[in-house]
Amino acid sequence: MEKRTLGEVSEECRRRLVTHYGPGVAGWLDAVPRLMERAAERWKLTLGTYHDAGHASVVVTAGTLDGRPLLLKAWVDPARFYDEVTALRLWAGGPTAGVVEAADDLAVAALEMIGGRPGGGERPPRELPTVAAALQGLHTFGRRRRRLRELPSLTAYLHQEVRPRVRRRLESVDVGPWQEHVDAALPSLVALEQDSARSTVLHADLYRENVLFDWLGHPRLIDPLPMVGDAAFDWAFWTVYYDLGHSTDACLAAAARVSRIPVPVLAPWCRALALDGLLFYLDTGDPRAPRMADVLAWLSAPTSRNRS
Repeated sequence: MEKRTLGEVSEECRRRLVTHYGPGVAGWLDAVPRLMERAAERWKLTLGTYHDAGHASVVVTAGTLDGRPLLLKAWVDPARFYDEVTALRLWAGGPTAGVVEAADDLAVAALEMIGGRPGGGERPPRELPTVAAALQGLHTFGRRRRRLRELPSLTAYLHQEVRPRVRRRLESVDVGPWQEHVDAALPSLVALEQDSARSTVLHADLYRENVLFDWLGHPRLIDPLPMVGDAAFDWAFWTVYYDLGHSTDACLAAAARVSRIPVPVLAPWCRALALDGLLFYLDTGDPRAPRMADVLAWLSAPTSRNRS
């Protein structure tokens, strides 16, 4: 096995994780090179270089002795490590990245490298319907296989995190010209009800950068924030966030067609997530706020296509 010293994480990676977790993460970041080296030694892997992406972990390219490319991923939060590895193992054989090795004591895992390179392969022309089919497959795996009770619940997430932070931001954030859309969307968040018949293990973080493509152009969903709850949440998240401000109507139509959850059922979930996102962007000065406001306005328009 080739011995390699990684060196410190990049300043950009350090900035992202400190922004996400606070200055207390600095000590962990200093320890990351040794964590990765210990994992590589344990699993007889060669180390490559840092793959500078993500806000909650550090990723390094690696390889097996016979040349199979992998990614080593180290999590700041051991609970997040546990949840993600648990979900990926539950979805094994489905449209996700495979877990090759995992070390609970290090909160480090060796994961399949999709498409043989960091960031995956080329995106296919029919990206949206292909990803929609993969998400439906992921939900099917989540329903058919035994779910560990240790995974977080969507119910707790809505009650303990989403609704409280929306109420808090409504009191402190100036929504300016978008007050009408905020007022129109608020009842959707308050009235959300889950259907137990649609309960599955959710990905819950369906940004476009979390969907990679393999050698054959098949989508593989990575970096989940898994929860157990109504599949409508994942479809709404995908509709709103997958390519923010672009193809929202196409995503919503594909979501309804593939999931067989009617648009009037999905729309309140979409409005609730767009409201939460808009308030977050305004609160943090994120330049994406106008785009999210446009999405919320479209979702709130009283048309036959998107109203509940």
